[in-house]
Amino acid sequence: MFWLAFSLTWAAIYGILGLQQAFGSQYVVQDDARHHVFWMRRFLDPDLLANDLIADYFQSIAPWGYTLFYKFFATIGIDPIFLSKLLPIILGMIATVYCFGICFQLLPVPLAGFISTLLLNQNLWFKDDLSSGTPRAFLYPLFLAFLYYLLRRSLVSSLIALALLGVFYPQYLLICIGILILQLCSWENGRLSLSSQRRDYLFYGAGIGLALLMILPYVLNSSEFGPVVTAADARAMPEFWPGGRTTFFTDNFSDYWFCGGRTGMLPREWCKLSFPPPQIFLGVLLPIVLRYPSRFPLAKQVSHQVILLVKLLLVSFGFFFLAHALLFKLYLPSRYTEHGLRIVMAIAAGIALTVLLDAIFPTRSRQSQSRPWQKQVLAVGLTVIISAFILLYPTLEAEFPDVAYEVGGVPTLYEFFAQQPKDSLIASVSREADFIPTFSQRSVLVSKEYAIPLLVGYYQQIRQRVVDLLVAQYSTDLADVQEFIKKYGVDFWLLDRSAFTPGYLANDSWLQQYQPIATEALTTLQQGKMPVVATMMELCTVFQTEEVIVLQADCILEKRHAN
Repeated sequence: MFWLAFSLTWAAIYGILGLQQAFGSQYVVQDDARHHVFWMRRFLDPDLLANDLIADYFQSIAPWGYTLFYKFFATIGIDPIFLSKLLPIILGMIATVYCFGICFQLLPVPLAGFISTLLLNQNLWFKDDLSSGTPRAFLYPLFLAFLYYLLRRSLVSSLIALALLGVFYPQYLLICIGILILQLCSWENGRLSLSSQRRDYLFYGAGIGLALLMILPYVLNSSEFGPVVTAADARAMPEFWPGGRTTFFTDNFSDYWFCGGRTGMLPREWCKLSFPPPQIFLGVLLPIVLRYPSRFPLAKQVSHQVILLVKLLLVSFGFFFLAHALLFKLYLPSRYTEHGLRIVMAIAAGIALTVLLDAIFPTRSRQSQSRPWQKQVLAVGLTVIISAFILLYPTLEAEFPDVAYEVGGVPTLYEFFAQQPKDSLIASVSREADFIPTFSQRSVLVSKEYAIPLLVGYYQQIRQRVVDLLVAQYSTDLADVQEFIKKYGVDFWLLDRSAFTPGYLANDSWLQQYQPIATEALTTLQQGKMPVVATMMELCTVFQTEEVIVLQADCILEKRHAN
């Protein structure tokens, strides 16, 4: 209990550091929460974000258990964004308990559990999965719970964990199915053999059946925003190349296969950190210490079930390569390896280091041959250095925790839009449009943050909106502008003050994706022509700051009558 409490203490410390950023100011939101949580304000007020394409899209792709979870708390008055900021510390502590339990099942030495949970928590807070409050934040506690109950052979509990994982992060059910299948297999006398125990088939078969049953609706139901983009089409789209909205392809081999955030097999933070995480070099020691039990006596107490870690890696890499082969049909390849590697390497490192420390400091029953004092001093010194490095490792990095919280830069703008009618629609290519649905609860026609090109039916509409907006914003014909406003029912037009300078378009990699319209607009500015919208700023401005200007669309429509 002491070591478990110590583990939870460190999990809480890291969580509190995250909370400090989450509540650092009024207008703070986690990067991915802008996608997966903002639309849930509909649960508080059905009139918010009504008939909003972007909100409808993200609601459609949300797992139903995840949706129901937030909806329940919304019914008792808890704001979804506020809840998403509180969840990470809670989910992190639940994950800590189950990680500790798994490690204790594999090696019944509490120190190993503490080291493993410490390393896992460091990894979780070097990445924004947990801090996002999105479906993947629930992956770690639920998947670790599944592994824990699987090790304990608790059928009901493992099925419950599996079911919860399926309604919060269904993609990972494929990993669970692979693990359950491999649990029926063993390697004996140099060959693969199947279990001869009837109860194994009943236990693992129940899990496989449940997982397949939960995946079936996702296979049979076609999204109203589909289909998924094909690999061939994606390769032809600038959106999927460096500088694009969803960078995926690259000519750099190592980036694509190892460190790419969407394509690589390694957790992205392992590649970008200044110092390699301790679990990388400690985790690879586990097979070595297990191979030499005479030199590392505690290795004899490591359960044979430690093979589960190997099975998790095999399944993870199997689906990683399958996802590459069936590009985008199984979502993003990196999702199949990064989570498993964080878990496996943390647990393996905890066990390996504990076995090593036991060899350095043998128990009294194995101290028949006393060591020279020099070796004892060396052993103590080495232990202190390793322990200090593990505990202080996060301080070596400039950003810890790396929770990807975004701070809104123009609070008065968000306050202004929040006071407008709930059905207001804002047209803009400004980056401030990324924050308006979250901070103002008002709809935007488009924004870079929401221009995700994975589902064709959704992105075709978004792309057309961006093209139409660029045409209207940089047109010298009043009719083009007014037709655009009427077509989409725009109420406000948000502009950056630099929006009509050539550099604004030329240096924006997102807008440059929309060719040839972006080039035509740039040419208009370079020729010194004044777009109609620019001429309206003095007449139709209803709000302005040093950074942005807001025009009222009705004022632009009335310009026709003035002419």
